[in-house]
Amino acid sequence: MKISFIGAGNVAWHLSQALETANYDIETVYSRNPSNARALTQQLYNAQVHRGLDFLDSNSEIFFLCVSDDAMEEVIRNLSLPSGAILVHTSGSKTLNELQELVDVYLDETIRTGVFYPLQTFTKMFHVNFSEIPICLESSNLDVENLLITLAQSISDVTYAVNSEERKRIHLAAVYACNFTNHLWGIAQDLMKKNDLEFKLLEPLIKETLRKALESEDIFAVQTGPARRNDQKIIQRQIGALKDHTGYKKIYESITEDIIDKNTI
Repeated sequence: MKISFIGAGNVAWHLSQALETANYDIETVYSRNPSNARALTQQLYNAQVHRGLDFLDSNSEIFFLCVSDDAMEEVIRNLSLPSGAILVHTSGSKTLNELQELVDVYLDETIRTGVFYPLQTFTKMFHVNFSEIPICLESSNLDVENLLITLAQSISDVTYAVNSEERKRIHLAAVYACNFTNHLWGIAQDLMKKNDLEFKLLEPLIKETLRKALESEDIFAVQTGPARRNDQKIIQRQIGALKDHTGYKKIYESITEDIIDKNTI
């Protein structure tokens, strides 16, 4: 089976290589920035950079649409695919119906659609083990669904059939579990640097916090710290220490208030 990628960002970078390792043929990669497509093809065995969004002469059967939600409509507006092709997006929040509606509006050919959402944070320079990544699948076409299941099971031990509403809820929870948590670690790193302290001092704390969270049925129950104790002396002292960091102070106050509220219910 031949596969093409539209987009050469973090998801495409890792997913294309995982599929190639599973013996799928990555034919072409398109990116609005050709240098990004070129960089990805250099990681693949025989993939070529595709110039433009006209794929009518492509031999690929499936096209992975790995672009931001905001860019999806513009890309599909200018996209041409061979009749019978399968267009699959990898978004956590874009519904299958939204993808199909864009295809119906902008593409003349008969195109089948699906969703192939790897539930993981991806950065190009960091290796991931795809076998551990949950892959959430959706399609209104049984043949496409079976094909996506085959693709997913060739690279991951964890696959789920998840509808669009469920996937949006998963994505929201993932924002808290990943994006917001990473931002808080970034704040902690910045505060340590500003005080000439090594971030490594916090590593055992971060590891133990993560371990407890993963092993706890009720993560709120293992909460610790001044907000958990409602220790106002420490809380006010720390708020004062953030007087020159308005954004950090707002985050501290908001999360502190939520922790206190959670533990007084």
